[in-house]
Amino acid sequence: MEHLARFTLNYRNKAVSLVFMILLALIPLFIANDYYIHVLITLGLFIILSLSLNLVSGYTGQLSIGHAAFYGIGAYVTALLMLKLNLSFLVAIPIGGLVTAFFGLLLGLPTMRLAGDYLAIVTLGFGEIVRLVLLNWDKVTRGPMGLPGIPAPELGSYVFMSKIPYYYTVFIIVLITVATMRRIVNSGFGLSLIAISQDELAAEAVGINTLRCKIISFIISAFFAGIAGGFFAVYISFVSPDSFTFMDSIMVLEMVVLGGLASIPGSIIGAVVLGLIPEILRFMAEYRMLIFGALMVVIVIFKPDGFWSAKKRMRNAIMKDLAARKMIDTKTVSPRGEYIEGA
Repeated sequence: MEHLARFTLNYRNKAVSLVFMILLALIPLFIANDYYIHVLITLGLFIILSLSLNLVSGYTGQLSIGHAAFYGIGAYVTALLMLKLNLSFLVAIPIGGLVTAFFGLLLGLPTMRLAGDYLAIVTLGFGEIVRLVLLNWDKVTRGPMGLPGIPAPELGSYVFMSKIPYYYTVFIIVLITVATMRRIVNSGFGLSLIAISQDELAAEAVGINTLRCKIISFIISAFFAGIAGGFFAVYISFVSPDSFTFMDSIMVLEMVVLGGLASIPGSIIGAVVLGLIPEILRFMAEYRMLIFGALMVVIVIFKPDGFWSAKKRMRNAIMKDLAARKMIDTKTVSPRGEYIEGA
């Protein structure tokens, strides 16, 4: 019966996910407003960035606050490849992701031996270095003037002239990102990352190469951030250093934390909620960011574990299992399997 219940739940979850994806794919057919499509495209970018950072800060437990640097590297590499070498966006964006992954390796090799505040400071410094290079390397990046005129994507004879093809492109990238992250976190490698985040010394004691795992997670995270940056460059057709600042890194980190660390649905929810709030409050003009900050405080107070906390769900599952085995008092677990504090 237990196996049947699990199979039914898994089947139901897959069916719900499929229906949700179909609805998302049909949205452009019912929404003709370019502004709404633009907001959805932006949310797609936020989801990719949030999922990529979640692999490092959520599953591996490493505090990185320089994610916008990888975002910017991917954007500039893609823009330069399309402007200087006339490469197709289908080639330029993956190359931008690979170049960004290489920078992730360069940063990860010396810094993944650090942890906590030390790693945060190093990634912050890396983010500022990248921003200053983009700002001052005039011969390549044109400095504060940025890189305008990035050509519109082409698929054969079809040229992206409206926002709808951009929407479907980012939709596909989001699906690939979600599928890849699910595959990673549900693998033995993903379990190693979770073990590292819980207790790195214990993980080393059972034979996990923690340094190798952390560097790989950093490389994968940088790759997808670079892909997001490449798409951003193609979509906006202009890039400048102002788009990849420290505050952008903090915004992505907020999405991961408020959505729920070590949770793929949490990263998606966090990206959507924090991406939509400023748009919803746009009519408030100069008070918009003040109200946004107040809402952030309220969310942290009432949802300290995030909107979709993986840690809480894992704890509830363990407690429910222990109660079923009569290893703990069943009064500590609610009928829904939730742990009751102080029971």
